[in-house]
Amino acid sequence: MTVAHDEDEGGAIDEYSARVLDVVDAIPPGQVMSYGDIAEYLGDGGPRQVGRVLARFGGATAWWRVIHADGTPAPGHDTAALSHYQAEGTPLRSAAEPVRVDMRRARWQGNR
Repeated sequence: MTVAHDEDEGGAIDEYSARVLDVVDAIPPGQVMSYGDIAEYLGDGGPRQVGRVLARFGGATAWWRVIHADGTPAPGHDTAALSHYQAEGTPLRSAAEPVRVDMRRARWQGNR
C-alpha cells in the first residue's frame, strides 16, 4: 500500500523514508511494531534510522503503533499514545505507569 506522505521542506521525501512510512501505514489498529521490527521487515537500516524517519515525517501516520522493543511509546508521547491504544484495543501489560504494550500479543509480523 503506497500512501502519499508530506514532503520535507527541502523537496521530495526520500525512498527509504517512504518505505518506512508505508510499513507504518500498513500496521493494523490494535497492533504494533518496534523500530527494529520495521528495519528488519525492510531488510534495511536500523531502529535509530526508523526513529529519525518517524520524528521527521511521522506526524500524519499512526506513529503510536511504532514503539520501543520493551513495549513503551516514544518518550513524551505516553498520554497521547495511551488514548490511541485504548481506542484501538491494543493489549497493554498493565494500567500502571509507564505505558507499556504487551508485545507478545500486539506485535504485527507484517504481510509476509
